[in-house]
Amino acid sequence: MLKEFKEFISKGNVMDMAIGVIIANAFAAIVKAFTECFIQPLLGLIGGAEVHGTIPLGNSGQSIDYGTFITAVINFLIVALILFLMIKAFNVANKRSRERLEKLSAKIPRKGKKADKEEVAAEPETKLCPFCLTEIPFKATRCPHCTSEIKDKE
Repeated sequence: MLKEFKEFISKGNVMDMAIGVIIANAFAAIVKAFTECFIQPLLGLIGGAEVHGTIPLGNSGQSIDYGTFITAVINFLIVALILFLMIKAFNVANKRSRERLEKLSAKIPRKGKKADKEEVAAEPETKLCPFCLTEIPFKATRCPHCTSEIKDKE
């Protein structure tokens, strides 16, 4: 199990994922700062309410911090919107590159090694002797069973 874990860790996918998580955390910090510095003051102006507000729960000293919740929701929506736009742009670029490759590959003639392999693979390996109907190798010119000479039809 330890060997499998080492193989898993040494693969590039794990490193890519780790880098993605680090970048996502940095991006989340930028979004949080943007929300606190720009969005919250605008919401405070529009709604006339303080976004860092709390609702006290009686004389217990406990309160509901709705400002933090609103900030978290706004942060989530901003991150989700940006990720959606990034994925959408990636998909459009990927689709365009696939279409270009298909157009280019349609213009390229299909001659060469691949065509030769297909022709060789299409050639049968055996045939029937026309005299004794025994299966013989395709390139045989004489039947090993009845010793008849086999002429290829051209």
